[in-house]
Amino acid sequence: MEIINKVAQSGIVTIDLEEYFPEEAIAVFDLKDHLFRGLILREKDFREALAQIDWSIYSNKYLTVYCSADAIIPNWAYMLVAASAAPFAKFVFTGSADETLKKIYALELSKIDPEQFRDQRIVIKGCSDKPVPIDAYLEITRLLKPVAKSIMYGEPCSTVPVYKRKD
Repeated sequence: MEIINKVAQSGIVTIDLEEYFPEEAIAVFDLKDHLFRGLILREKDFREALAQIDWSIYSNKYLTVYCSADAIIPNWAYMLVAASAAPFAKFVFTGSADETLKKIYALELSKIDPEQFRDQRIVIKGCSDKPVPIDAYLEITRLLKPVAKSIMYGEPCSTVPVYKRKD
């Protein structure tokens, strides 16, 4: 008796969001390290400090800029960091590393052409070894719902139905 792999023959397309996890490190730039007396950011001192940084250490990395101290940081401070880091960093964001990971996923998923999934039965792979943000699952569902025949979550052999188009 021949064993038939019905999952392989089903025509289900599997999307593994883990494949969109950034290979590059997320580097963190904490403005706290540049505060005068841990309270305020002085423009002249900050500009001098930025001029001393070897920005090439951020080459091909995602850079997130934030302040871990309870201080009021002027918008121009973030702009100065971005201006200094932009020639080296792959992309510059604001927020924590977790918030930046969500932004990276949003950026990467926005590059998907939903039309390639038109009328497809799609499974969004459930288990992953990397910390795929919940936001990525929401965004892929929002992106594919207008074109997909159905969207499921899990593995092709065991799925949870998320959406099914009524024909």
